[in-house]
Amino acid sequence: MTVAQFRRLALNMPEATEGAHMGHPDFRVNGKIFATLFRRNDVDWGMVKLTPEQQRHFVQTDPDVFEPIKGGWGRRGCTQVRLEAADKETIREAMLTAWCNTAPKRLIEKRDPEA
Repeated sequence: MTVAQFRRLALNMPEATEGAHMGHPDFRVNGKIFATLFRRNDVDWGMVKLTPEQQRHFVQTDPDVFEPIKGGWGRRGCTQVRLEAADKETIREAMLTAWCNTAPKRLIEKRDPEA
């Protein structure tokens, strides 16, 4: 997965916008961050805002792609995504999960009336 593909997936979420936070791009719904992009040691990474339980699921399912952010943010579910190891469908699922965690209920219900 590339930075451009991650960005496109994030911006395809309903009412998603791109901003910046601490010098790197972030993706928000209703003013709240659900994903970010960053570069560390010449490697591109993404971050999705999951619950700790969701994080455990994604890390156990695909440990080459997902790992908790170090520290308190990671313990609360912020999960880094190793873009070069990721495929589109896996990231789409994680991105949608992060978006649903952050979006207002009215948007989630609009997207999926069964939610």
